[in-house]
Amino acid sequence: MANGGAVGLFEGQGDVGTVLHPGSVEYDAGKRSYKIAGSGENMWLGNDAFRFIWKKVSGDVTLTADISFLGKGVNEHRKAVLMIRQSLDADSPYADLAVHGSGLTSLQFREEKGAATHEIQANVTGPRRVRIEKRGAYFMMSLAGADSEFHLAGGSTRIALKEPFYVGIGVCSHDKDVVEKAVFSNVELKTAAPVAAVATTLYSTLETISVASTDRRVVYVAPERFETPNWMPDGKNLLFNRNGRIEKIPVTGGTPQVIDTGFAVRCNNDHGISPDGAQLAISDQSQEEHQSLVYIVPVGGGTPRRITMNAPSYWHGWSPDGKTLAFVGQRNDDYDIYTIPVTGGEEMRLTTAKGLDDGPDYSPDGKFIYFNSERTGHMQIWRMRADGSEQAQVTFDEFNNWFPHVSPDGQQMVFLTYDASVTGHPENKDVMLRLMLLKDKKFTVLAKLFGGQGTINVPSWSPDGKQIAFVSYQLVPRENAGK
Repeated sequence: MANGGAVGLFEGQGDVGTVLHPGSVEYDAGKRSYKIAGSGENMWLGNDAFRFIWKKVSGDVTLTADISFLGKGVNEHRKAVLMIRQSLDADSPYADLAVHGSGLTSLQFREEKGAATHEIQANVTGPRRVRIEKRGAYFMMSLAGADSEFHLAGGSTRIALKEPFYVGIGVCSHDKDVVEKAVFSNVELKTAAPVAAVATTLYSTLETISVASTDRRVVYVAPERFETPNWMPDGKNLLFNRNGRIEKIPVTGGTPQVIDTGFAVRCNNDHGISPDGAQLAISDQSQEEHQSLVYIVPVGGGTPRRITMNAPSYWHGWSPDGKTLAFVGQRNDDYDIYTIPVTGGEEMRLTTAKGLDDGPDYSPDGKFIYFNSERTGHMQIWRMRADGSEQAQVTFDEFNNWFPHVSPDGQQMVFLTYDASVTGHPENKDVMLRLMLLKDKKFTVLAKLFGGQGTINVPSWSPDGKQIAFVSYQLVPRENAGK
């Protein structure tokens, strides 16, 4: 990269990667604006090519700007970015907030040098003002419309950058033969206090992730806690729980609608949909001394029908033939896995080992139940026959693994992973969504996020097996709200 001199807030400039047409920048001190001309084939995959205006910094930072493109443009995927980058190498790790010519806005990131780039697509297009924020190892994006009120616009990602690193603004034409221009105005670069030192608001983000690409898309964001989505059999809607109620929202986003669950108004995050899509299993704490019981209601709403007589009981799985429910029950101070007919009746205990057994979910053929157990000293994934026989360990690593869910084709299993030091399945922790191929036990990290309890407790595969729905969380400093 051939460096230029200082300009405005920034101390250097130049082209990153291979560009056929050198970029440039014009600075207007009165308007605090930068008109950047940039070329470059793309900012994606393992290498980038774009014009970058930068400053080396350390610590936590926020970078904010108004962004507008000049002219109609040649490629709708041209990008104007706010970027935090490890180095000026073309294949450097980074996170950026990218506004595309089409209006698409996303948090893009490359976790390691030379790795493929991924993104979290916001559910807002064409924002007036944008902000990228680094807090520790987490990067997040906030967007503002005409009212200038900032709102968190999606999930965060976790990347370990070493200090110092580069922060700045840039333009990529997305066409190696073309130069595109964008104006960054009202640019603000600020240091930020660590999250632990400031008052924060918890935000929840309902997201979907593509298993093939690991790219993520935001469905819904709110400044409060909600949890655990189920993907409805029609593939078009998701369910999640909030404030004791079950809510429904289109996968494409929109306004959630509360489902009528009658007297059951203290539903927790253990809920799921019958294989035929007609019924909804809920775990509710509004009765029986507020201990969780399993009920069934029509999926469109209605009067709950009680299934479990003993409490507490937490639903987790529905047999593919629709006849049996798998749940976790605490009996005599032990948490074990049970099954019970959908029609009600006697519960059958399947696990007897000392230590917590949790998270039972059926394989698509109904022959097996996958679950997590700490019987070997820390939490690992196990499998047993649907009658409880042939219990065998599936994962063998140093992490704590929870809530296994097998894909509709029976080939893959997604689960939640905590660090080895974490006990239980608490909220607000550094976690990973991991995928395991059941045939060869090969692991893939789908996402590194801030979450845990409420992220993926119950089945959330899309019906076609191509995507998974989950909830991530962010602690957003209140100092940034409404500015």
